[in-house]
Amino acid sequence: MHTQKHTPAYIQKSRYSGDRKLLIIGIILIAFNLRPAITAVGPLISTIREDLGISNGMAGMLTTLPLLAFAVLSALAPRLGLRLGNGMAIQAGVAILAFGILVRSFESITTIFTGTALIGIGIAILNVLLPGVVKQAFPLKVGVMTGLYSISMSLFASIGSGVSVPFANTLDSGWQGSLLVWSLLAVLAFIAWLPQKDLQKSVHKVPKMDPANNPLWRSKLAWQVTFFMGLQSFLFYSLIAWLPEILQSRGMDPAASGWMLSWLQIIGLPATFLIPVLAGRLKSQRGIIMGIGIVYLTGMFGMLLGSAMLLLTISISLVGIAQGSCISLALTLLGLRAPNAAQAANLSGMAQSFGYLLAASGPIAIGYLYDYVHSWTPSIVILLAVVCLMLIAGIGAGKDAYVPDNPQAEA
Repeated sequence: MHTQKHTPAYIQKSRYSGDRKLLIIGIILIAFNLRPAITAVGPLISTIREDLGISNGMAGMLTTLPLLAFAVLSALAPRLGLRLGNGMAIQAGVAILAFGILVRSFESITTIFTGTALIGIGIAILNVLLPGVVKQAFPLKVGVMTGLYSISMSLFASIGSGVSVPFANTLDSGWQGSLLVWSLLAVLAFIAWLPQKDLQKSVHKVPKMDPANNPLWRSKLAWQVTFFMGLQSFLFYSLIAWLPEILQSRGMDPAASGWMLSWLQIIGLPATFLIPVLAGRLKSQRGIIMGIGIVYLTGMFGMLLGSAMLLLTISISLVGIAQGSCISLALTLLGLRAPNAAQAANLSGMAQSFGYLLAASGPIAIGYLYDYVHSWTPSIVILLAVVCLMLIAGIGAGKDAYVPDNPQAEA
């Protein structure tokens, strides 16, 4: 006898009753703030290092420290969302981000690292709670909305990399002013989010953290989603850190390799939007993941074997398309694999906490490997292996199923 699959309540009706246009504007402006405060640092790193008199290792921490903050805070952000409500928690995250950008802009070792840590804390809260907001307010449009905020995030990530040096050269305050500019965007997002401050307030007592009894930690599907998120983050941040050096070792001049880093992010923007839309219309995302894996592997093999400008350009383009697809698909899976908004936030916290821990280890591990062997070839081989592992995790994460519900986490 055929039995119809039970449709969860959130599929039938959204519990969001506010103005959706204002919410969409707020989500987009929040997404604008998720990356440029980080990606703007890379092009200025040598200037900052010289002005502050710090080592290359300490300068590298300006990129790694936010990722470590992501890893630690991502596990705590769902509890903050339960205690304050997602709306107020996101408001607090934007405020912390704006304050961190302000503190970082002062020219001292203490303030720049303190501000960088605050930036990581603020963005971690936003990273984790946005999927839950999308799940709650747009239960039938998870793919479209995730694509919208993913492309918004990626667009300003690439802008942050591109305009930081021109801003530093134009503004009288140099690199400090260039980094401070992004506080204006955070303030704008703070204002735009004010109508959403009461969004999804919890009426339940916040449960004690008990990982041993958390059904997510015992779920194979949850761990597959987590590893897919973590491994794609490892690939992204490793390439963001070392792609120019890899390309220069293949004969490309420094200026061209810098533009290739920007192209890596820009070329993936269409896929960043389209993949979640497609994923949201399909019950299983395994076919999409297989396609992304083939594109990724082809591009990485081109980087491994090629030195001609045309081949490298094609290879970087393929890697960029695959990267843009991966990040937005990973975010989409956080909503598609969860049975409700609260569990989407919990799965997001689990996946992003572990994922950014992996991401933080990537640039450091790849850099140390190069220092040891003085060749980028082993590093690219490792990245190829990571793509294969990501593909395996993604095939599991892409199946049509939900992670176990946690009744205590309902909001």
